[in-house]
This record gives sequence, C-alpha cells and structure tokens, in this order.
Amino acid sequence: MKTIKITLMAAVLGTAITSCDMKLPGAAATETTSIVEEKVQPVKVMDLAYRNTAIEQMITSTVVAFEETHLSPALQGRIRSVKVEVNDHVKKGQLIVEMDRTQLDQTRLQYEQLKTDLARMDTLLQYGSITEQAHDQLKSQVETTELIMKNLEENTLLRAPYAGIISGKYFNDGELFSPTPNTPSGKAALVSLIQVNPVKVMVNLSERYLPLVNKGMKATVTTDVYPGEVFKGTVFRIHPTISVATRTFVAEVTIPNKNEKLHPGMFARVSLKLGETDALIVPSIAVMQQSGTNERYVMLHENGTAKRVTVQIVNRHDDQLEISSSEIQGGEQLIFAGQTKLENGDPVNVVVD
Repeated sequence: MKTIKITLMAAVLGTAITSCDMKLPGAAATETTSIVEEKVQPVKVMDLAYRNTAIEQMITSTVVAFEETHLSPALQGRIRSVKVEVNDHVKKGQLIVEMDRTQLDQTRLQYEQLKTDLARMDTLLQYGSITEQAHDQLKSQVETTELIMKNLEENTLLRAPYAGIISGKYFNDGELFSPTPNTPSGKAALVSLIQVNPVKVMVNLSERYLPLVNKGMKATVTTDVYPGEVFKGTVFRIHPTISVATRTFVAEVTIPNKNEKLHPGMFARVSLKLGETDALIVPSIAVMQQSGTNERYVMLHENGTAKRVTVQIVNRHDDQLEISSSEIQGGEQLIFAGQTKLENGDPVNVVVD
C-alpha cells in the first residue's frame, strides 16, 4: 500500500514539473517581447535638405554718438564764462567757453606793437638805415608772437568743432580748471559735445563674414523704444583687426537721425543681409543641448534607430535654426518630435500623421 502511494505521488509531481517546463519558454518569450516593445519610441521625422537661404545676421548693439568731444584748454586757468548748459544745441564754430583773457590780451598788444615796428623797419630797410639781419630778426619775432597768440586764442576761446548737443558740463563761471580726468570716459574736460545726426552702432560679426561685409552695405535697425519702427543704416567703416578672444571684427553702421529719435545708449537690434547660401534650416525644437555643456545635437532616423549628430548653430530665424555639421550631407531624416528621451542607437517607430 505504501509503495502504491509513493508511486502515485511521483507520477503527480512528474506531471506538474512537465507542465511547468512546457509553459516557461512561452512565458519568457512573451515577457522579452513586451520589454522590447516598451523601448521602441514613437517619433516624427522630416527630410533634411540644403536650400538657398539669405545670409542674415541679427546683432544686438547700442546706439552711440557719431562723434564725441571733450573740450578743454591745454593749460590750467580760470574760467571766465561757460556759455552753454547740458542739452543745448550748438552750431559749428559757436563760442562755448571763454577762459581768462589776460595773457591773450597781453600777447595781442605785443603782436600789434611788433607789427607796427616791422612796418617802420620796412621803410628804414629801403633807405639802408638798418641791416637786413635786424629786419629779419624782427620779422621772425612777429611771426613767433602771432603763433603764440593763435594758440592762446584756441585755448582761451573754446568753440564747437561741429554742430551737436552739449552732453556734459563740469565747471561753472569763475572756477579754476585743472587738466585732470573728470568725465565718465576718464578724460579731462570743461564740457562734452556729441554729434547725434547721424548716430551709429558698432556691430561685432564673426570672422567668417569678413569677405561678405562691404562699405555701403545697407542695414536695418530697430529698438524697443519705438516698436514697429525701422531705421535705415549704412555700413561706413570696417575695422581692420579681428579680436583674438572672440574671433569677431567690428563694423560701424551710421543711421540718419534728423528728428533725434535715437539717443546714445539706446538698445538696438541691427540686421545685415550678407548674401545667399545653401543652408540647413530646422525647427528650433529639434536641436538639443547636452546638459552641462555648450554642445548642441540633433537625432536622425537611420534604419529604425536614432543616431545622435553634433551640430553648430550658424544663425537664428524666429522659431527655426540654421545649423551645420560635417556628418549631414542632405537627404537624412531629422527626428523633430519624440527625440528628447532618445539615446544614440535607441530603436524608434516613425509615426505618420
């Protein structure tokens, strides 16, 4: 009886083990397939192709005066009269500051006296009453005194070198001027004068654009102060050197400012059209940035998998970016939706709307 029970139990156990063995392979296969299916990421793609695109650079800059001059005499002296105030408009040649005239008046009297003496000596020289050497010495003295007088005039009567606006006044009547730095730019001055018609902006451009920028090239300028208003500018000067630190060069753009709407210090956006080229334009959402670095990359669809490709941003066009990469030849498929969680080599499933 005991033998029959043992045999029966062995048979039951064997059947159970056989049943388990038969189910395990199928269950394992189903589980593996489920895991693989979970890793396949649905994505949307678009064809990449080079197309003819305008080379347009949008640069932020600051409006500056076309000219800025800090007026001061060459020597220390007492100020007789400052004839302008900040924001006064002045004409070219207008008297702005008058310094103490004592030395100038003395020199002018001396000059007039020497001229009179020279005229007399001209007559005496004709009659042979004096030597030609004495005449020449007095003539030289007259010329030297005239030069001194003109120099004193320039440093006593300070005039505007061009039409502009007084942007700074640093002394008042009766004060003693000392040629020490006293302006925001670190220069010594009695008053500061700026020319605001026209004004200009300084734009920094990548060295690769140097062959494309020419004197006379047109530019457009916009500001936040006058939204929707576009100011026309012209490239009038290109600096000959390239910054070693930034690999950029400076181009100066002049802007007519008859109504004086633009003021020095105002924020500006400058747009320059530098020609046309074949370029890769992609949605900005398709370009990602490696965390903790400045590296930018895109994901391409290649034979059912995602391929990571490093790119460089060349330009921005609203919600699109112009990119470049030696790994992109054109004709590839760019993943522009569902790419944020992808790693290089991940399987993907292209979804069509």
